[in-house]
Amino acid sequence: MYLEKLYLANFKNHEDLTFNFSSQVNCIVGENGSGKTNLLDAIYFISLTKSAFSNHDALSINHQADFLMLDGIYKDDKKRFAITCSVKRGSKKVVLYDKKPYERLSDHIGRFPLVLIAPDDTDLIREGSEERRRFFDGVLAQMDTEYLSDYQHYNRLLEQRNSLLKDFAERHYFDDTLLELYTEPMLVLAEKLHSQRKIFSQIFLPMFQKHYANLSESREEVNLIYESEVATDDFKGDFKRNQARDLAAQRTTMGVHRDDYIFEINDYPVKKFGSQGQQKAFVMALRLAQYELLERDKATKPILLLDDIFDKLDDRRIEKLIEMIDNQTFGQVFLTDARPERTQKILEKIKAEVKYFKTK
Repeated sequence: MYLEKLYLANFKNHEDLTFNFSSQVNCIVGENGSGKTNLLDAIYFISLTKSAFSNHDALSINHQADFLMLDGIYKDDKKRFAITCSVKRGSKKVVLYDKKPYERLSDHIGRFPLVLIAPDDTDLIREGSEERRRFFDGVLAQMDTEYLSDYQHYNRLLEQRNSLLKDFAERHYFDDTLLELYTEPMLVLAEKLHSQRKIFSQIFLPMFQKHYANLSESREEVNLIYESEVATDDFKGDFKRNQARDLAAQRTTMGVHRDDYIFEINDYPVKKFGSQGQQKAFVMALRLAQYELLERDKATKPILLLDDIFDKLDDRRIEKLIEMIDNQTFGQVFLTDARPERTQKILEKIKAEVKYFKTK
């Protein structure tokens, strides 16, 4: 599966552009600020119905416009697929699959699998648990539509329950029966999501460790540990006994929305004890494991987006990545670089077709 053609209208700084891509390697070059990353984000958006860098669709609309539109043609061994994604200020986002709207946008997610490796990936290590949950939930969402549906349902219930707790505090009253309407289905979903995350972590871990060993030449051991309050023997009882705390805090203080994934190197937190190079290798291995898992699950090679990696990785890890491209580990690849002469030198020896695009 690859993206054959993409038309952009009013997507960030791109007002009206059409691209015909190679099925192999596509290099997007241009000065900083010219829109290289925005083009990658357009590919991410049309593949997964959202921006990689913002939670608000309107922020992807060109400042001078009222709407954005993305028109893409994907191709596999058998046929072409036409995808249109449009966002109008103040209106609901629309995604068309072969000119027909989806009943649910979530039905599109995972249909065109994609992995993005970006400079801020080290936030997975440096930032809080929310970043790590978002990463693993994103992988699971592309693999399992049922997981995505359960995850979205849980978050809606969480938002409604938190709103109710706040309302109780502001109006100085409490209705246990009303609160239970949100609590009970939340608890069922929490245990289901926890089970899915636990199984996924067990599958993901050896893949991740294999890729880290390849990138680092097995110099150290790495681990990731899934931690959840739901793993207790009596989570439902603990949750209900915690109700007074929820009322005081005006929010739900237990649940899978507080899960975390602990990253370790040689049995110590990689955030504190990993060097800069080790941290970069760690997140690169996470992304490569994501790629391998999606490829296995979808029986097709995901699209790979590499944003500004030549400035962020050392020569040894760049060499490993280029070796993987040359060995056809990946399918369609998009990469950005502000220095086209460097890209040409790095890629000049690979066997794959390389096509260059310049942003202005």
